[in-house]
Amino acid sequence: MTDLALPAAAPATVAATPVATPPWRRRALAYLQAAPLTLVFLIFLVVPLALTGIVSLWEYNEYEIIPALTLQNYADLFDGCLSADLCTTVRTYLSTVKFVALTLAITLPLGFAVAYFLAFHVRSGTVRMGLFLLCTIPFWTSNVIRMISWIPLLGRNGLVNDTLRGLGLIRAPIEGLLYSDFAVVLAFVHLDTVFMIVPIFNSLARIDRRLIEAARDGGASSAQILRNVVLPLAKPGIAIGAIFVVTLVMGDFVTVGVMGGQQIASVGKVIQVQMAYLQFPAAAANAMVLLAAVLLMILGLTRMIDLRREL
Repeated sequence: MTDLALPAAAPATVAATPVATPPWRRRALAYLQAAPLTLVFLIFLVVPLALTGIVSLWEYNEYEIIPALTLQNYADLFDGCLSADLCTTVRTYLSTVKFVALTLAITLPLGFAVAYFLAFHVRSGTVRMGLFLLCTIPFWTSNVIRMISWIPLLGRNGLVNDTLRGLGLIRAPIEGLLYSDFAVVLAFVHLDTVFMIVPIFNSLARIDRRLIEAARDGGASSAQILRNVVLPLAKPGIAIGAIFVVTLVMGDFVTVGVMGGQQIASVGKVIQVQMAYLQFPAAAANAMVLLAAVLLMILGLTRMIDLRREL
């Protein structure tokens, strides 16, 4: 009897074919993922801005706010601006833009220098983190406390004047140290430099060090490397830092009030005074104009640097 060897059955293999997700389901998942942030955006930005815009169109008098649509608040805001003399609103905005320009002119090189040192000269991550925390120490206290701390230094009989008189450099106290444009700009630099350091540092930290080595091997000097390699790649951080500084300075009223001795005009200070006198529609109209001015300044910065392409 002949034994017949049966061939071994080949293992059954089933090809796993991926199940295609329907396009409508992918879109639904994307919308669900974006829904929480969209909700936060609507509640905390869109809705308050819409309410501010609505209130800016209401009438008001010494006793009440009347929900009747009118453009009188905007007409009062720009009253006299078409004449030869500058109106109050234009003078106030020019004063605020002056502080923006001076603060940018100081915080940009200062923030870039600090960020450059942290990115290219500090090798230890622990030391770098410690220096970053050192930059944030002023934010551990209130804005008002930080402003008041300058008064014993810059006052008429403050530390700076007493020291200069003790050294024989001056005979009479310097009057312009406190409650002046100098004091306001100094406080802005103190408060806002860190907002310039962080985004510039993030841009510098992303630069491939091989680009710098290649430029150095090609015979480029340190100044040429800084101008032709580092600065172009740091443009996104510079633009973001400038946007932070512009928005913070344009709307600030605490710094201008404390360091300016309530004598220096700014847009934020005007809005704060209008709120204190319960002139909410006028303050809302001023706030909407301020928002438009800040958006135009940001648009100008983004025109200079294409953040979408750079990032």
